Amino acid sequence: MTAVTALDFSKLDTWPKVLQHNAAHFGVRSKAMRYKHYGIWQAYSWAEYLDNVKYLALGLMAMGFAPGNKLLVVGENSPEWYFAELAAQCLRGVSVGLYADLSAAEIERVARDSEAEFAMVGDQEQADKMMVIIDGLPKLQSVVYWRYKGLGNQQDSRFTGLRSVFEAGRRYEQEHPKAFEEGIAAGKADDVCAIVYTSGVTSNAPKGALHTYRSLMTGSRFYYEADRLGPKDDFACALPPAWITEQWLAFGCHLLSGGTMNFPESSETLQEDLREIAPNVALYNSRLWESESGQVQAKMRGAGWLKRNVAGRLMPVGRRVAGAKYEKRRPNLGDQALNVFADLLAYRQIRDSLGLTKARVCYTSGSSVAPELFRFFHGLKVPLKDVYGSTEAGPVTGAADTIQTPGTVGSINPGVEVKLSDEGEILVQSPAVFAGYQNDPEMTARVLADGWVRTGDKGRMEDGQLVFVDRLQDIMTLPCGDILVPQDIESRLKHSPYIKDAWVVAGQDCPFVSAVIIVDFDNTGRWADKMKTTYTTFGDLSQKPEVYRLIEQEVARVNENLPTTQRIERFVNLHKEFDPDELELTRNRKLRRAFLRTAYADLMTALGGDSTSAEVEAEFTYQDGRTGKIKTALQIATVGQGDR
Repeated sequence: MTAVTALDFSKLDTWPKVLQHNAAHFGVRSKAMRYKHYGIWQAYSWAEYLDNVKYLALGLMAMGFAPGNKLLVVGENSPEWYFAELAAQCLRGVSVGLYADLSAAEIERVARDSEAEFAMVGDQEQADKMMVIIDGLPKLQSVVYWRYKGLGNQQDSRFTGLRSVFEAGRRYEQEHPKAFEEGIAAGKADDVCAIVYTSGVTSNAPKGALHTYRSLMTGSRFYYEADRLGPKDDFACALPPAWITEQWLAFGCHLLSGGTMNFPESSETLQEDLREIAPNVALYNSRLWESESGQVQAKMRGAGWLKRNVAGRLMPVGRRVAGAKYEKRRPNLGDQALNVFADLLAYRQIRDSLGLTKARVCYTSGSSVAPELFRFFHGLKVPLKDVYGSTEAGPVTGAADTIQTPGTVGSINPGVEVKLSDEGEILVQSPAVFAGYQNDPEMTARVLADGWVRTGDKGRMEDGQLVFVDRLQDIMTLPCGDILVPQDIESRLKHSPYIKDAWVVAGQDCPFVSAVIIVDFDNTGRWADKMKTTYTTFGDLSQKPEVYRLIEQEVARVNENLPTTQRIERFVNLHKEFDPDELELTRNRKLRRAFLRTAYADLMTALGGDSTSAEVEAEFTYQDGRTGKIKTALQIATVGQGDR
């Protein structure tokens, strides 16, 4: 276990001050960052980290960046993202992080709402988006890009390469030798340092949540202190820094601990790079954990008879041992002995394939995970913890536990107060709550009513642990009067290796429970290859009768653990994946249910009737912004032949 580095938070009350402390304490001795470039790992020491932030900040100052200015940061995960965020904060400015896959129109909306004066982008794709919108943003003065490919002959004077900004910063330092240090010293704990935009799951317009150093650092300190994070820990930047949980558990905990942040080369090489990194601290969203679980299960199901039989006998042992821990009892001696053998024979190799051989702290967040997935990873000796929180409320759970009960999100973090309203809404008071919404005092007053953050989530307490039920607005009432929680059923469906996504509908949309299924193309495709089922495209594969029978088996397996009235009776395999560019998902991959109900209204009608097929018309968006429509006939399947 790594020792916590002693930090004086009365003095180190901003992120730039923590960075400055780390550079002085660790200097060139310790690696602050590692990043992969053309297949080769390279590193920055803490001293080099500070220098990059320093000359970027001074370069921005030379360009006119002033206290209170906003810096948009748009790009893939990289050290330069961290440099940009900290550089703005060193100048008493505000960072505004955005997802790399936002469209030009979405970036324009955030730039206008945040009133950003400067932007820093990763590559030509992001620069091209800025070129489309910059003329309509009179406040936006300059755009800095950090990757030069395709931008070497840039003629627009408002666009500048990062190397030029560094050079301007060095020149500025000669004329203003104390400007950087004075900027850091002037920062205060209650300064607004970041605008973090919400997912937009409840509307098509994400809201900008104002966060101070105090709120963000409190959120990070929960986990830094509870999990004893330190300079020997390796972190993996596997998720966008624009996501609030990444700000707490990656960006923040990396700075507080003095540990090494590792940046995979790209999303395409993520799995390979994670295996090379083998992080001690792993933060993935629920979708990535579901994907990892699906890959393992698909490989086990597709293995030869001997391996499949051995895995079938050993995997339950790990789950039984983990179950004993949940129940706070000792597992029997036979299971303990078998578990050691199973770890040597199977678990260790599986952890290695996932890059989790050294993981001592693993977090999941974003959406609820199925209890089965939680048990699956604990059975493999992966110490998974669920972190519940929100952009507005801060992190609420996940720091206080070494072991969480499956189906809960754990105990309440120290210093956080939670109460439930009469309708079960989770209300939060915490030093980590946001300071309000950008340009929306009315919404701020509604969400911060009586000093409690209204999360919009339904929950309950069980044996001292919080159970997240679902978004209040998403909970449905069935014709029989039973309450249906769609996210719980969806997470159980996604535990299948053959189901990538699921949307459960009922109530007004359908008189009984139905599901729209997105098959996992990779795993289902491999299964089809093994079964000698030919296919050409995603849509073709999804509609194969053999695939429908496969998915029906997976749905039936989920139904076995559901109350009779909540079992899925009909389902359809969609011909395409849900896509954030088509507004079906948020940028952090949550379902936009209201939009889906409108976009697939005819499909909902067909699911709720007796039709065995439905024709859907979907609008799609090309990367250049053009749109098109496609009509597809989909088969509708009934699970078994029970009465409705």
